[in-house]
Amino acid sequence: MPQTFSKQERLCSKKDIDRLLSKGRFFVADPMFRACVLQTGAPFEPGGGEPVSRLLLSVPKRHFKRAVKRNLLKRRIREAYRRHKPAVAMDMMLVYLPAEVHTYAEIEAALIRTLSQAERLSRE
Repeated sequence: MPQTFSKQERLCSKKDIDRLLSKGRFFVADPMFRACVLQTGAPFEPGGGEPVSRLLLSVPKRHFKRAVKRNLLKRRIREAYRRHKPAVAMDMMLVYLPAEVHTYAEIEAALIRTLSQAERLSRE
C-alpha cells in the first residue's frame, strides 16, 4: 500500500458528505476524536485499482481561532492517518474534540484507536 495521501483519498464532494452524514455511524472511540464512518466500495483509484478509504477532517474554529494552530493539527492528523491507513474501504469523518494542541504521538495513538473502532463498525 503506498504511503501517500492523494486527492482520491480526500472526501470533498457535497453529495458524498451528505450520504456519509445521513447513513454513517457516529461514535467516540477516543476522547480526542468524534468520528462518522460508512463502509463503501464505490470510490476507486485511477487505473482500475482497489477501493480506497476517504477522509474528511475538521478542527473547530470555536477552539482554535488562529488558522496556524488549526492547520498544524490537521497536518498532524493527516500524517498519522497516512501512516496507518485502514484496510477496509470506507468514508470517514474525523472531528478533533480537545481545546488544546496535542503532540503528534498523542494524536497518532488516539487515531490508531479510532481507526480500529471504525474498521470494526464498518464491518458490522
